[in-house]
Amino acid sequence: MLELALKARRGSFQLEIDCHLASDWTVVFGPSGAGKSMLLRLLAGLDENAHSQPVDGKIAFDGAILTETTRGIWLRPGHRHTSLVAQQPSLFPHLSIEANVAYGLSSKDRDQRARRVAEMLELVDATDLIKRRPQDLSGGQAQRVALARALAPSPRLLLLDEPFSALDGVASDALIVRLQAWAQSNRVQTVLATHDATDALSTSAEVALLREGRLVALGPATEVLHDERQRIALRLATT
Repeated sequence: MLELALKARRGSFQLEIDCHLASDWTVVFGPSGAGKSMLLRLLAGLDENAHSQPVDGKIAFDGAILTETTRGIWLRPGHRHTSLVAQQPSLFPHLSIEANVAYGLSSKDRDQRARRVAEMLELVDATDLIKRRPQDLSGGQAQRVALARALAPSPRLLLLDEPFSALDGVASDALIVRLQAWAQSNRVQTVLATHDATDALSTSAEVALLREGRLVALGPATEVLHDERQRIALRLATT
């Protein structure tokens, strides 16, 4: 379970979240500029000091404090075991796809790394890409590989920041369903940030609704996104 009680500022924008995320699959939903990416970067430990000015706060995961502030300084006593997949894949251009996915597996021997890489590429339907280079991939293929790289080290907390934006709707929905099943079977808590309501409605998700840096609703997707579901249904009925 994630426990969030934090305030952070970037320029004039302030993010203020106070909640518990107990579901194994949570969708952070909101328009562009709502603070979704900032929240995920804070959870991953990437926005501390360098980009965001902490005001006050604490982040805990399964009872262990990951981040807290003291006198305006971020302290990070906890080891996150966290993987973040951003919208931009950021693969290592000098490495093959196989080496990219194996990057976080240095503690395993060669055979173990090879098996894990093959397993993760199969999960994201990218087995045929294993010998290619990042510059040879389409945007959607690169996002699949970035996801496989994030999953390979067996994170306990998986953070997804609109990672399927380069995939078409059918492919994105299929990958989300497959990934959710994998996360549940491996007991990986997942937080997916998106502005696309179908990403939440296609799964039995808990939804945290953000607007202008504030959490305005938290609950089942069918309740929190009732208006969005009606809007989508109306649009489909008129096309």
